[in-house]
Amino acid sequence: MRAGKREHGFAYLALLIAIAVVGVGIAAAGIVWSEASQREKERELLFVGEQFRRAIQQYYESGVLEKKYPPTLDALLHDARFPGTRRYLRRIYRDPMSGTAQWGLLHAPDGGVMGVFSLRDDVVARRRANFPQQLAGLEGKARTSDWVFSYVPK
Repeated sequence: MRAGKREHGFAYLALLIAIAVVGVGIAAAGIVWSEASQREKERELLFVGEQFRRAIQQYYESGVLEKKYPPTLDALLHDARFPGTRRYLRRIYRDPMSGTAQWGLLHAPDGGVMGVFSLRDDVVARRRANFPQQLAGLEGKARTSDWVFSYVPK
């Protein structure tokens, strides 16, 4: 009888150890998933930010008499300066960091919008180097809210 009770206790201990190992594995997988999710959101923010930067540039450069920044982001959807429909964006993209269509706006001296940035300021940037040349200003920025996608004419 004593041998059976000892073996039963050993099986219980082995089960507890197995549960602990599985728990650690799941926690490690969660960390890896979280990091991958953060990197994917940053890639999406870079894509969306570049779309806004290009749209602002196209709006600015398409001015016939005078070059002006768009007064709002909605002006990128329909440029009222022209009689026909002229679009620079098909829609206002959602901010991948906050999940909303609300963006921080960098205003030009004339009051127009010359750039956008994420309003979520609690996200630490994983990527801080090796940006494309047109986004070289993002190098070394600690937070994704510091990533400003703007057009400055040369």
